[in-house]
Amino acid sequence: MADLSALAGATPAPGRRNTRRRPAFHPLRVASVQRLCEDAAAVSFDIPDELAEEFAFAPGQSLTLRRQVEGRDERRSYSICSPVGTRLRIGVRVVPGGLFSSWLVDEVGPGDVVEVMAPTGLFTPDLSTPGHHVLVAAGSGITPMMSIAESVLAADDRSRVTLFYGNRRTDSVMFADELADLKDLYPDRFQLAHVLSREPREAELLTGRLDAERLAALIDGLVDVSDADHWWLCGPHGMVRDAQKVLAGLGVPDERIHQELFFAGEEPAAPVRREDRGPDGPVSTVTVVLDGRSTSSPLSREETLLDAASRVRPDLPFACKGGVCGTCRALVTCGEADMRRNYALEPAEVDAGYVLTCQSFPVSDTLTVDFDS
Repeated sequence: MADLSALAGATPAPGRRNTRRRPAFHPLRVASVQRLCEDAAAVSFDIPDELAEEFAFAPGQSLTLRRQVEGRDERRSYSICSPVGTRLRIGVRVVPGGLFSSWLVDEVGPGDVVEVMAPTGLFTPDLSTPGHHVLVAAGSGITPMMSIAESVLAADDRSRVTLFYGNRRTDSVMFADELADLKDLYPDRFQLAHVLSREPREAELLTGRLDAERLAALIDGLVDVSDADHWWLCGPHGMVRDAQKVLAGLGVPDERIHQELFFAGEEPAAPVRREDRGPDGPVSTVTVVLDGRSTSSPLSREETLLDAASRVRPDLPFACKGGVCGTCRALVTCGEADMRRNYALEPAEVDAGYVLTCQSFPVSDTLTVDFDS
C-alpha cells in the first residue's frame, strides 16, 4: 500500500498522450455487428458529424458503454479495434454470465442505439515516430492490438510489428481473417505467431499456453530485443505478469513496456452507490475537477473517491471499478490519496500523481483530484 503525493506537471510515459475527460454519454446508432467467432463480435457505430471531433480516437483507446438493467446503471469498457481514420468499432467477447457482453454479441443489431462515452485511454503508440512494436496478446486482448498494429503499419513504411497471439483453438481466434489480410498486405513488416493451447500445431513451440517459458523462446527465435522500441501487453493478468518477468529478465527498460488487462480475476463491476447520506467516520475535504467545474465536499476516508464523490458529482466517468480499464483516472493536484490496486496506470503515470479513483481513498485533510488532466 503506497501513499501518492501530487506531482503536477510531469509528463506521461513515452508514446502515450493525455486525453481530456469527456464524461457525457451520447446515443450512437449501431452500423453493423460482425461475428468474429462463435462467442465474439465486432460492433461498429455511426458517428454524427457534430460528434466527429469528440469521437476521434487514438489506436489502443477504448469506449465505455452504458445501459439500464432493472433500474441499475451498468457500464462496461471495450477496446477499439479499428485503425485510426476509419469507422469506430469495438471487439466484444461474451463473458459467461455477462449481461452486457452477451447483449452486445447476441441481441444488438444494426440500427439499435447504444449510449457511448467518448474514447479514453493511454495504451496508445506515438504514430509520428517509426519503430518496431512487439505485441503480446491472448484471447480478447487482441482487440486494441488490431488498432495499434494497423495504425502503426499504415502510418510509416519504416515501422514494423511483431505479434504473438495466444488462444485455445483455431475457431476461437478473433480477427483471424483480418490478421491474415494484414500479413498479406505487409509481408516484410508484419510478423505473426499464433499460439494455441488446446490444438496441436506443426511447430511444437506454437502449441501450448503463451506462458513465460514459451514467450521467452518465441522472443529468442523471432525478435532482436535490442531492436524492439516498444512492447505492448494485453490479456489476462497471469499472461501479462509472465510477459513482464520475461522482459525484465531480458533487460527491457520499463518505459518501453506498456500493459492493459481485460480481466483482473476478481469481482465484476458493481454499480456506484447513489444513496443520499452523509459520510461516517474520518472525513477529508475533497475537491473534484471535471469538465472545467470544481466541486468541494466532505467525503469519508473509508470509501473510495469514486463511490463517495459520485453522490455529489454523478457525472464522474467510470466503467469496470476493478482498477483495470483506467476510465476513472484522475490527477492528484493537492493532498494525498491511497491507491490500493492498479492494473491500468503505468509507473510514469503513478509517479506523476495519477490515481484510479475507483481504487483510491482520501488520506490528507484536503485533497484535489482533476479528471480533466
